[in-house]
Amino acid sequence: MELFVFHNGKLSVEETGQFQELAIPKSGFLWLDFHREEAAAWPEIVKQLTGVEIFENHVRDSFNSMHPSFSDFTENYEMIIFPSLSPNASNGGISTQPSAFFLLGQLLVTVRLSDTPAVHMVRKRLKQKSDHAPRKPAELLYLILNEMVEGFLALRKPLAEQSRAWEEELLETKKVFQDWSLLQNHRKQLGALESICEEQEDCISIWRERTGAAVSGHLEVRFNDLLEHIRRVLSHVQKTRFQVDSLVQLHYSAVTHRTNEIMRVLTVVAAVFLPLSLLAGIFGMNFEHMGIFHYSSGHIIVLGGMACLAGLLLWIFRLKEWI
Repeated sequence: MELFVFHNGKLSVEETGQFQELAIPKSGFLWLDFHREEAAAWPEIVKQLTGVEIFENHVRDSFNSMHPSFSDFTENYEMIIFPSLSPNASNGGISTQPSAFFLLGQLLVTVRLSDTPAVHMVRKRLKQKSDHAPRKPAELLYLILNEMVEGFLALRKPLAEQSRAWEEELLETKKVFQDWSLLQNHRKQLGALESICEEQEDCISIWRERTGAAVSGHLEVRFNDLLEHIRRVLSHVQKTRFQVDSLVQLHYSAVTHRTNEIMRVLTVVAAVFLPLSLLAGIFGMNFEHMGIFHYSSGHIIVLGGMACLAGLLLWIFRLKEWI
């Protein structure tokens, strides 16, 4: 557990460890930051400090590593579960990890994994600018949530680059596209990210409508910006997913068009050689009384006639715009 005491807009105390005597400052607020891996007793610490007992379902939710975005309200506290990008995603994939936030008056409690980048970044900024710290728990909540959303905003560039890479491969019809499993996995990740953004938007919107926390007009504007950032990520993901689906359709259309072109050429070749084969078959019957056999230049006449016939057929096909 890590303790942060904020007093009149300043970070006055920062400690790590187990604390037997805790008190919420009269002119400030307290932030208790618990690591999920080693904070099984965090509800008891909160109860000792505030006298508020956290519902058992909410405690279980705080330890659920797969929980979606969610907000809930009780008479004594408010709870938000919000996912951030995981730093341990494999193979360039998109992986998230949820963090739980509990607002109890002048106390903010976070239950998270120890390697949550957004919280580390906020703590670093608080240390660098300790004289410009949040004055209310809701302000600190905003800073952490905003940092989490910024991580999703940063995904837009790699997603766009990946889409351009797929575009080049899918529209290259001279090579057989074989990375269908990777493309399908990419589409699944986009779909999952779209669901995450929609859940984030619903979570923050519901919390804003029902919260009893002190939210100033300035902070209200910042939460509006937070929602707008979530919507920007959602819009980009939806656009990227549509582009990938469109590229797949274009790929099939291009392959079909190339196949049709090949079949048309083969059909023309067959149509030209069919009558020539017929002529060759007739003269290959070896009848004794075919007069042309008695001419020394008979084979030249036949070959010339076949060439003229082939040229005539090609001219007719060109006239009809078949080739």
